[in-house]
Parts: sequence; C-alpha cells; structure tokens
Amino acid sequence: MTQPTKPLLRVLAGEAVWPPPIWLMRQAGRYLPEYRAIRATVPDFIALCTTPHLAAEVTLQPIRRFGFDASILFSDILILPWALGHGLEFKEGEGPVLPKLRTAAEVDALDPRRVADRVAPVMETVRRVRAGLRDEGFDATTLIGFAGAPFTVACYMVEGGGSRDFANTRAMAYRDPALFARLIDVLTQASIEYLSAQAEAGAEALMLFDSWAGVLSPSLFQAHVVEPTRVIVAALKQRFPHIPVIGFPRLAGVLLAEYAAATGVRAVGIDTGMDPAKAAAMVPADVALQGNLDPMALVAGGAAMEHEARSILQTLRGRPFIFNLGHGIVPQTPPEHVGALVDLVRGA
Repeated sequence: MTQPTKPLLRVLAGEAVWPPPIWLMRQAGRYLPEYRAIRATVPDFIALCTTPHLAAEVTLQPIRRFGFDASILFSDILILPWALGHGLEFKEGEGPVLPKLRTAAEVDALDPRRVADRVAPVMETVRRVRAGLRDEGFDATTLIGFAGAPFTVACYMVEGGGSRDFANTRAMAYRDPALFARLIDVLTQASIEYLSAQAEAGAEALMLFDSWAGVLSPSLFQAHVVEPTRVIVAALKQRFPHIPVIGFPRLAGVLLAEYAAATGVRAVGIDTGMDPAKAAAMVPADVALQGNLDPMALVAGGAAMEHEARSILQTLRGRPFIFNLGHGIVPQTPPEHVGALVDLVRGA
C-alpha cells in the first residue's frame, strides 16, 4: 500500500509527525463573519446542511483563512436520524428539537431505505469540497467525513433534544434493554452506510462523534459505545481499508483505554478534562491522540492560550498526535486567536 503523504493521514497511519497537524472541531461556524453572511441567506440550519454549494463553501472557509491540515464536512450529527424519517428542527436559542422516541413502534418507523436519497445532497457537498481543495491548491489538506456515534444520536432521539444528563436515555437502556439495543442497531447499520457513502464521495478519513459517551456506566459504555463503534469500524475497514477512523468518546475518562484498544479506531479524541499524559499512558502507542485545548482558552487568547497549548504540545511530542480542541469552537471566539494558535502549533 502506498504510504500517505498528507500530514494528518501520516499521523493516522501511526507516524509521529512534528509539528503536528492541526484542525479544530466546529472550525466552520458562527465565529467566522463569512459563515454568518451565508447563514443569513438560508431559512434554517437543515437547509444550509443540504444545499451543496453553500455547505461546501462553508466547509472551505476556514481552510482558506487558516490553512488547517484537515477540512471537516459541514453538516450535523443529527442529519442521520432526520434521514431515517425522524423529525428534526433547529430552534433559535434552543438547539435541536426532535420527537421523543420511546416505543417499539417508533423504532420500527425508522426507515433505512430513505437514507440514501435524503443524504444525497451531503454526498454532493463532499464531492464539491474534495474538488475545491484540489482546485484551490490545498493539496496537503485531508477531507474528514463524520457521523454522530449511535449512542449520542440515540440520546437526542430519546430525549427529544439536548439534556444535562440524558436520564431518559439511560433509563430506557436499563428498563428496556432489548428496545434500546434495537435502536442502537438501527443507528449502527445506518451509520455504516452513511459513512461509506461519504468515503465513496471523496472523504479521506472518517470521524465518529460520541459526545455523551461519558454519561454511561462502564457496562453500558461497553455495550452502547465500544461495541457499536467496533462494528462500524470493522465494516468500514472491510470496505475501505485505506480510510482511517477517528473516534471521540467525550468524557470517557479511564474508559478511554478500553475504547482505544477494542474499537479499531486509528485515533481517539480527548476532551478538555482529560490529562494528555494519562491519555498517552492509556492508549496504545500506535493509536493517535487528538485534542485537547480548552475552547475557552482559545477565547481568552494571549499568554493563557499559549501556556495551555505549549503544555499539550510538550506532553504529546514523540507520539502520533493531532492538535485540536477538547470540544468545538464557541461562537464568541475571536478569529485572530485561531490564527495565532495555528501559528503557534506550526512553529512548535
């Protein structure tokens, strides 16, 4: 197999590249004035995600501005349940709102046959971004496709939106384990097809966001985070052996070790609260770490940001590592702070 040349793909192949490649979760979004200008032209967020020329433009904006080593598809983790026929809307000031899924009939109503047609615009966005990166001279930039991991997507479907602790989701997993397992299985199989389509459209790496993995007990973490991820990664590896998968089991804590060892991912994202040194000790040496600057340090900028970033860089030098945040960029982030961070990492 030909060895990868793009910095991020080299890291995902197990190489300790220095300075490390850098990209940031939610790097396309509300902190950028050029994004806000485009967002003002569409009626709602789903329309933006499913209008290929606009979604591709938004995806490319931070690459043009900052020259990140990866471009991640502009979309949302809840596009998949929407594509399965589950309701979804984004309300200003409230976030995503979905029908609360609580019964077997509601799980049975999810229709995987609808997915390909409904996500076709997303695949067109992937093709446009891949072509745009080539045509605009960003030949070293890796295009990342993504999906929400099954457990996190299930959280939003069961709760009907966001939650502080996803108590109803956890209660369903205990009270009706067969029903919850069916929901997870539907989402697992749909995620395989959704991510496969992104790979076929031109994504060079894939990422699974398990934003709420850390709310589970160890036994449920193994059943509903580790096992679905393992199944997804194995299926993708069989179909696309050259395309690596990044996993982000946010708030996993010490369970990060099992996740990294058992799932087959080529990198694990570490959240803001994880000590990078402890993560490095827990995760196999050939599995890359990705993270984990506090997004609020990026907001603060200056000496505080520099201190935090240099500490992470010093700790993880010498192993496969991708510099990122511990969660996504927040809207109040000054773009000039992002530029300063990129310069700092590149000069490490």
